[in-house]
Formats: sequence, structure tokens, C-alpha cells
Amino acid sequence: LATGPRQNNSIFYEIRTYDIKPSKMKDFAETVSKYFHLRTAHSELVGLWSAELGAMNKVVHVWKYDSFAHRTAVRHALANDKDWQGKFISSALPLIEKQHNEVAYMVPWCELGKPPKEGGVYEWVTFRMKPGGPALWGEAFQAAINTHISAGYSKLIGIFHTEYGLLNTVHVIWWNESPDHRAAGRHSAHEDARVVAAVRDSVRFLDSQENMLLIPLPHSPLK
Repeated sequence: LATGPRQNNSIFYEIRTYDIKPSKMKDFAETVSKYFHLRTAHSELVGLWSAELGAMNKVVHVWKYDSFAHRTAVRHALANDKDWQGKFISSALPLIEKQHNEVAYMVPWCELGKPPKEGGVYEWVTFRMKPGGPALWGEAFQAAINTHISAGYSKLIGIFHTEYGLLNTVHVIWWNESPDHRAAGRHSAHEDARVVAAVRDSVRFLDSQENMLLIPLPHSPLK
């Protein structure tokens, strides 16, 4: 079940995760640098990152679509784009071990943000919540997030709730100036009574949690 309010428009985000062959990460990054402009000519890229901690040889990218019809039209155009197929796809596919995608909506109480400056690192936190959707855990989860925001330990970029893929999954993207800045913020949060109380209330609805530290690739709009 995935019940409860979500954004009122049809905009959604496709989250694509590629596992790259361990010896081919450099080759994949070089291929992206050469040819990824061919892909971004077709639709809006939100972010493109490689995993630094929490996973290895993994690339995450997020695409924005106006509707499912829009995505279908983009995928059709890509299939018929000879430059994209001949230059990027033919070079990149031998470098990839596995692909995974999800469709997610931005939660209705969040807008996509930007970091205050370029540089820094992104923390991608995945929460798998108990079945029932936001009608069950939405208020407690929102309160926990808002408490972290008000404390100012990290900069919130976006919150996505899955529509296709593993349901009751929420992806939260935070920005920090550096891994050490993130570590210092975490230590402070663990001693902050406001954060502790909010997390204690929301964790009742949590099944599991994992995170990655991500580094933006050169073509990423979020740098």
C-alpha cells in the first residue's frame, strides 16, 4: 500500500542506478564525459553521482519527467538517436554489470533544492518504511526531517517516495561541504534532544535504512 497525499501535478522522477564493472569505472566516467550531452539534449537531468562510501562502482542519476507520456516520447527518441546509440550506448553497455530503476514522486511538502555552493558531497539516504504509506508514517517522518532541517547540520536537497520499485521506500538527499562536515553534523545531531526525540518517534515505522556518500560527476547539474 502507498496511500496518502502526494504532489498534485504529474511530474515524477526516474532514479537509475548502474553497477559498473570494478575495473571499468574510469572508462565509464570518461564515456560519460564525452557523450552524456547527447542524453541531456532529450530530457532534464537532476543529478549524476558516483558512490564514494556505502557502495562501490555505482553510479546514480535522477531524471525529471512531466508525465509518463513524456518519458515514453523521450525513450522513443533515444532509441532512434543514432549518435546516442552509436557513441554512448555501444561504449557504455560493456562497462555495466547491472541496471536498476525506480519511479518516485517528490513528497508534497518538499521542493527540490540546490546546494549553497559548488563542491561538497551528497548523502543519499534510503529509508524502507513499514507498509501503509504516508497515511501511516508520513507525519512522524516529516517531523523528523523538519527537525534535522531546522537544526542546520546538513542542507536538504530533495525527498522522493517510490511509485514503481520497492514501495514504501523514501530517498532523501542531503548536501554537506565535506565528509568531515557531515561527520561533525551527525555527532551533533546524536546529542541534540530535538533530533533524538523526533527520530525516536519516526523510527517506529522504519524497517531498514542505508546510505551512500556520493560525488557529483562533471555533467551533474547538482555539483
